[in-house]
Amino acid sequence: MAENETLDVVAQVTTDVEASLIVQFLADRGIEARAVGGYTAGFRAEAPGNVSVLVKHSDLAIAREALAEVPRS
Repeated sequence: MAENETLDVVAQVTTDVEASLIVQFLADRGIEARAVGGYTAGFRAEAPGNVSVLVKHSDLAIAREALAEVPRS
């Protein structure tokens, strides 16, 4: 992703592992994504947090559609 692109949060999860799975899921569909916040998630920094999955603003709608198709358990 270019540094000057507007990025939007498409998902927030509690672990970097889950975020990595989402990033790969989106990549398999041609949507570039990145995860941020992994070092504060869980207890690595002894402070709970979330990991955000970011996509380009122009890909936000299609990324949301793709994630809506994932079965929830």
